[in-house]
Amino acid sequence: MVRVTVVYEAHLLRAALVELLESGGIRVVSSLPHWPQGVAEGAPPDVYVVDAECLAPAGAAPAACPAAEGSALLALIPAQRPGVLRRAHAAGATGFVDKNGSKGRLLEAVRRVAEGGRFIDDTLAAEFLEAAEMPLTRRELSVLALAAKGEPVAEIAATLYLSKGTVRNYMASVIRKVGARNRVDAIRIAQGAGWT
Repeated sequence: MVRVTVVYEAHLLRAALVELLESGGIRVVSSLPHWPQGVAEGAPPDVYVVDAECLAPAGAAPAACPAAEGSALLALIPAQRPGVLRRAHAAGATGFVDKNGSKGRLLEAVRRVAEGGRFIDDTLAAEFLEAAEMPLTRRELSVLALAAKGEPVAEIAATLYLSKGTVRNYMASVIRKVGARNRVDAIRIAQGAGWT
């Protein structure tokens, strides 16, 4: 029997996902709102089923990398969020399931990645193409993420060890690349795509 750990921040949805998996013959060994810190006790699960929006932005790996403990990572991807898909890929996911998909697709995906295979939901094909074309560099994403938190140019510059002029140049580049009208619009576009 496939052993699964579910990582989903929203308690009600996490509980529903656990029930759905168990009704399909999958054994859920744990259910967490966030990635576990450090090494988990006992045997690692065969698969981590994770809400991809819980993954760290800008390609940062999760605190407990599933591949390091021999587990597969199956990411639940929201529609029209190519940045979230990109995060899941960067975190080492081998399975990608559309959150709007069917129970059967999810169960098939869990079983396939548990056997060492890959699974990509058909509905996510266009999302993969968009994710591959993300126009911003890692540095531009860093500047944009701090701007999204409301940091002024001087604080962004100090945090990233850049000059204020360089930060302004990065913001101008971001605005141009995403087709935004201003800084606020660029943040809205980037967050809507799941890049930050």
